[in-house]
Amino acid sequence: MPLQATSGAASYDAFGGGVPVVPNYIEDVFSTWLYEGNGSTQTITNGIDLSTNGGLVWIKNRQFGYDHALFDTARGSQKYIRSNTTNAESTSSTSLTGFTTSGFSLSSDGFVNNGGSYPSFASWTFRKQPKFFDVVTYTGDGTANRQISHALGSTPGCVIVKNTTDAGTGWIVWHRSINGVSNLFLNTTDSVNTLGFEFLVGTDATVFTITTAVQALNQSGKSYVAYLFAHNAGGFGLTGTDNVISCGSFTTNGSGAATVSLGYEPQWFLFKRTDDTSNWRILDVMRGGSLTQSSPLIPNLSSAESSFGSFWSPTATGFNIINQAASSTWIYIAIRRGPMRTPTTGTSVFAPVNQTGGGTVTTNFPVDLLISTTPSQSSYRSVNDRLRGASTTRDVPLYTNTTDAETVGTGYGFGFDNNTGFKDANYSSSFTDLYLSFRRAPSFFDEVCYTGTGSARTVTHNLAAVPEMMLIKRRDTTAQWQFYFAGLGNTKSVQMPDNDKVTSSGLFNNTSPTSSVFTVGVNSPVNASGGTYVAYLAATCAGVSKVGTYTGTGTTQQIDCGFAAGARFVLIKNVGVNDYAYGYYVWDTARGIVSGNDPYLLLNSTAAEVTNTDYIDTYSAGFEISSTAPAGINANGDQFVYWAIA
Repeated sequence: MPLQATSGAASYDAFGGGVPVVPNYIEDVFSTWLYEGNGSTQTITNGIDLSTNGGLVWIKNRQFGYDHALFDTARGSQKYIRSNTTNAESTSSTSLTGFTTSGFSLSSDGFVNNGGSYPSFASWTFRKQPKFFDVVTYTGDGTANRQISHALGSTPGCVIVKNTTDAGTGWIVWHRSINGVSNLFLNTTDSVNTLGFEFLVGTDATVFTITTAVQALNQSGKSYVAYLFAHNAGGFGLTGTDNVISCGSFTTNGSGAATVSLGYEPQWFLFKRTDDTSNWRILDVMRGGSLTQSSPLIPNLSSAESSFGSFWSPTATGFNIINQAASSTWIYIAIRRGPMRTPTTGTSVFAPVNQTGGGTVTTNFPVDLLISTTPSQSSYRSVNDRLRGASTTRDVPLYTNTTDAETVGTGYGFGFDNNTGFKDANYSSSFTDLYLSFRRAPSFFDEVCYTGTGSARTVTHNLAAVPEMMLIKRRDTTAQWQFYFAGLGNTKSVQMPDNDKVTSSGLFNNTSPTSSVFTVGVNSPVNASGGTYVAYLAATCAGVSKVGTYTGTGTTQQIDCGFAAGARFVLIKNVGVNDYAYGYYVWDTARGIVSGNDPYLLLNSTAAEVTNTDYIDTYSAGFEISSTAPAGINANGDQFVYWAIA
């Protein structure tokens, strides 16, 4: 069996002379990429190598009733089929013009690159990879029990086949959760149909078989394309055992709800009710799939994206379904959230931006958590995140300077449907705003939402490391923010915005978190029965972030975080004897961490930034506490906790 490499870059075959085995990660084989059409040419760089490995690109205009367009490397660029019609394959020299080593290129055809009034598009890229996805083409021969070879490397969980020669032939879907001779049609709302069409996948995971009962799938001389999706086949992560795609089913309860366990948090979801007529739906977290919002696109319709209250929401271990028909049965394909790879640079997961006039804010990564404020003014410290839901027409803020419950705004907010930043639609052109953006990534930062039980319990997380800092807020009523710091031990906590002293609270049931769960006690601030909570978790990630402690000296001291070019973000809290007197200090390089004065904010206050002090200075391995720093940052003998990001 493979031995896990400590570097996170590869594993090694214990029986193969130490030959390195490169691990597979979901971010290398799947992407939801949102883009704005320009009516000309553009290259989509989503990090997926299609020209070398092959795969499928599925494109849909989000704002207008354009057809879905599916392009794959087996048929070649410029050739597309439409999931919402029975049309034969079409060719356009101005559509998707090429597959690249990092995505694909587009020309001026409006249905994939409209630059007019409806320029917003969603694309989903599936790279060919054993135990994830495969695409094959074949020519029908009319023979009985035709076997079609594939390279999925595992038993398929779902196969979708389209005749690309003839119009009028629908998209036939086989799914492992449906009776072997029954099928669905991707282009219709029909319930399960018994067609005599069967995939006999067997145990060798190398072929699927088509019976002759439905000639539409094997007509002599006709061309076909098949898309194959794996099911819980492993093959990913450092040890090669992590699942990244599941093809399953669920039945709602009497209230139209269901909780489904996948063993991972999903980012993309295709599902269909099988016992009644209903639309297919595609949901993904990039376009707003969250606790408070759903934004489906419909594979069997050309309609634009719709947006309304959530009926599907991801959890740390699967997903929840609500507000559907009671006792209804559904099938789905779910794909794991990424990234799975541990980051090696701070700029890939954190960005501080100080910008005037709002609008589009560039971070160069998808934003999962945003802390924003107007530093020069007395202003709230607003917290929005992708998991709880936000859009340009509303936000879902919490505030670190208040105990207020979560509110769902009805005006302008933050649009997280952007792969390289976000849009601030709720800003004043008169002021400069500070945006601190974080991306969820292994060993760096994670977020979990959960419902309290009133009894001591564990909560699953996906940090893939032991949390050293946790910040928990009750969402449904007023409550203090609760801080856990590993340096204080599992019996103590600190709260915010109040500057109360460190207390032996039992909030965490006197139990240290692990790399997969954290524990909460019976206390209302973290686990009241029926209460809803959000937890933000952070850990030390080599060269990227550091959660730590230091003892104040009252003189200059350097804090070594293991960085190469200094900290770009620093949060410090005095947790010593007199900690109640001091707030949560925040510095960032967008406003300045330099050898001179460094503006700071208090995370637990609405006060404007202080700009005329020199409390911290640059230091290549982390940050330096200056000799002029006050007791709140460097009191002699006091203990301090901090979170720094390179």
